[in-house]
Amino acid sequence: MKRVLTGIQPSGALHLGNYFGSIKQMKDLQDDSDLFIFIANYHALTSLKDGNALKENTLDCAINFLALGIDPEKSTFYAQSDVKEVLELYWILSGYTPMGLLERAHSYKDKVAKGIGANHSLFSYPVLMAADILLYDAQVVPVGKDQIQHVEMTRDIAQKFNNDFGDILTIPEFKVAQDVQTVPGLDGAKMSKSYGNTIDIFSSEKQLKKTVGKVVTDSTALEDPKDWSTCNVFALAKLYLDEDGQEELKKRYEKGGEGYGHFKMYLKELIWDYYAEAREKREHYLNNKSEVYDILESGAKKARKIARAKMEIIRDAVGIYR
Repeated sequence: MKRVLTGIQPSGALHLGNYFGSIKQMKDLQDDSDLFIFIANYHALTSLKDGNALKENTLDCAINFLALGIDPEKSTFYAQSDVKEVLELYWILSGYTPMGLLERAHSYKDKVAKGIGANHSLFSYPVLMAADILLYDAQVVPVGKDQIQHVEMTRDIAQKFNNDFGDILTIPEFKVAQDVQTVPGLDGAKMSKSYGNTIDIFSSEKQLKKTVGKVVTDSTALEDPKDWSTCNVFALAKLYLDEDGQEELKKRYEKGGEGYGHFKMYLKELIWDYYAEAREKREHYLNNKSEVYDILESGAKKARKIARAKMEIIRDAVGIYR
């Protein structure tokens, strides 16, 4: 059974892109892998400077993960900051990370281009991500297309370390879900909080209807056939439909006689119904937060045991005396 590691930043409300791009993969991996899932609250410090907000987001992220089907009995589920060894490894690995490697990082350049302030934590983000992965001997790292480079950088860093000390660090592989790589937002671009084009999973039914109503469509008249292949509404609806359901929806588009308002209402119902059970579970955890803290601590204990054993080997190799 392969060890798989993945995480998500506690950056507020979860949207459909988070679910299909990451969380659904985690759920699917729970039964046939040794799965480690962490809430990346150290990583969140690169963009979130409000301490109270980060604390609230971290707990809310844990609640949302549990509500959406992450099972702490099947996976090791923990907060990144509960395993301090990751910061020690981050520093050690910094000595095996060429500046040129970090300077080539697409994510860093994209964020700075979008106006995010350039600082050391943002610049060295890939090194901390490498520590997240290498600390647990992860063999597989599920990522979106925009994170592939970071896993490749992790491999480069690990190989440089191993060249000096032998095969201490496991060289990971990345895994990208081929069927759902990019979830479109309201405007058809990749769904992202930074673009302001998201559909939140746990919004109220009234808010969900309002948000779905903002999905950008063309000006084809109600009575005319419509092109489903270029429609943002269809691109989102198909995420919730099997092959037969998609074919049925295509026929509705091609027949004409329905406006985009009809299709948006259909999309809203698909989304609302799909997360019905998750909303109930989320309400339970919101009313029992101590249960959530216990789950995170239990996962952290399992993670720390593995992390400490790994760091003993790494410390000895690099000469940290105890």
